[in-house]
Amino acid sequence: MATLEMNGETYYRLVSGGEKLLSLHEDEVNDLNVFPIPDGDTGKNMKMTLAGGLHAASGKDLEFGKMADKIASGMLLSARGNSGVILSQFFAGLAEGFAGCVYADVKAVAYAFECGVKRAYSSVITPTEGTILTVVREATNYAKSVTSVSLEDFFKAWLKRAKEALANTPNQLAVLKEANVVDSGGAGIVYIVEGMYKVLLGQEIESSSKNSDTNINDFNPDLFTSDMDLEFGYCTEVLVRLQNSKCDVENLDANIFIDYLKTIGNSIVCFKTGSIIKIHVHTFYPYKVLQFAQQYGEFLTIKIENMMLQNQEIREKDALEHADKKVEKKARHEFGVVTVASGSGVKDAFLNFGCDVVIDGGQTMNPSSEDFIKAFDYCNAENIFVFPNNSNIIMAANQAAQMYENSKVFVIPTKNLGQAYASLSMIDFTSNDVEEIKQNFIDSMEGVETIEISKATRDASLNGVEIKENDYIAILDKEVVSSSKTSIDAAFDSLKHVNLDDHGVLLIVVGKNGYSADAQKLVDSLKKTNPYLDVEVSLGQQDVYDYILICE
Repeated sequence: MATLEMNGETYYRLVSGGEKLLSLHEDEVNDLNVFPIPDGDTGKNMKMTLAGGLHAASGKDLEFGKMADKIASGMLLSARGNSGVILSQFFAGLAEGFAGCVYADVKAVAYAFECGVKRAYSSVITPTEGTILTVVREATNYAKSVTSVSLEDFFKAWLKRAKEALANTPNQLAVLKEANVVDSGGAGIVYIVEGMYKVLLGQEIESSSKNSDTNINDFNPDLFTSDMDLEFGYCTEVLVRLQNSKCDVENLDANIFIDYLKTIGNSIVCFKTGSIIKIHVHTFYPYKVLQFAQQYGEFLTIKIENMMLQNQEIREKDALEHADKKVEKKARHEFGVVTVASGSGVKDAFLNFGCDVVIDGGQTMNPSSEDFIKAFDYCNAENIFVFPNNSNIIMAANQAAQMYENSKVFVIPTKNLGQAYASLSMIDFTSNDVEEIKQNFIDSMEGVETIEISKATRDASLNGVEIKENDYIAILDKEVVSSSKTSIDAAFDSLKHVNLDDHGVLLIVVGKNGYSADAQKLVDSLKKTNPYLDVEVSLGQQDVYDYILICE
């Protein structure tokens, strides 16, 4: 039977179907990686972004427009990686198109998809064709041009053109053609919409074993017995939609909530996004949190958990897990620094440079916009400088900066660890001039060359370099320059592509799979051939890359 229109509940089921199908193909999307190294995370990022939207909506019986807005708001906060940010913007556009709808027919769906395309394109400063943007645009334009009576007709037409556009992405982007892959973000959106279509057709989509959302009912009650005292209290999280009938929504300051929460708990994270207040607190009195919050609005979601029952997977969702444990919320100050890093050695180095908060993340674990927002709250500065340190994290950092209202946030577009080291080692706020400080950070990145050494996950031919699976490749500022049988040989070979006379310092950052002894061999060799070069070794303990060579 043809579906002529849908309501909010149906829309939630469709989006849930999209998330399920993407989850089943997550690894496949991850593997559509230009570089044959274990850092593909597009599928993971898109899945987690979508899951955040579904969690925010919680499947509640809402009017269509409100349901679409809930899903979009949750995705904007959960967005991670460039693909996740673009996906969240696409769904935010859908929500704009569905605003005020109680039901949506084919015409309304087509209009919403068009709004989604416009919003997605506007989120990228310089849109690149041959990406997820091309797929959604061409598919939407085609589906609009086809006469569709039912929603099934529209989605079928959309998918037909989307798959054609996806197959053509290598002809639009040379880097995809060389790597013999299609665009990973485009593949992800095709699976999402195909999952929505399958739900429309009444087909069941199996749940993936990779779904990591923890069921809060899946716990061991024996962890808290009748003879035990409540030692840690309750992890209490609520989302509150502020109500105009209860407060001045536009001008309400989140500090009103923070000041009260300090009197009944700790580990507080509280921020305002539009008309929504997000609260996280550890307290023995969760009912007091609810009573206070309801004075200003009504609840969107409520989660209260006995922390003695929480397993590690749930604890990782706590805001403190996204910031280095050495960092506590500071008194309000003028300038602050938030950065992203993986590896205990790298994190310690950044903290020693003077960073306020180090977000745990990098390759394969891109932080979300909400992770950045929580870090901004911990930083608690009038002016915050953010160092993403990965080209796939910059968009999430920018999105968080635009959403955050309590500070002026400036994203320094560091794309790798080398640029981060160069910039962060030059932290100097003595001028008190925000623009001068920002420019000094950007200037310090100039001329830095970064080489990353990692094991190849497949055969490939890139930039004229023949790569065999399990070889070690060297990537110089996003360009493969060599392939060798061992990681240290790859490091030696890679330096042939750098004019060391242009640099005064070379830092070798040793990863979890690298060896200090091998790094020292490289140091000894360089000191003989380049006596004026200052060569240092640092134990970074980072994942993915055995060695990172930073030439300053």
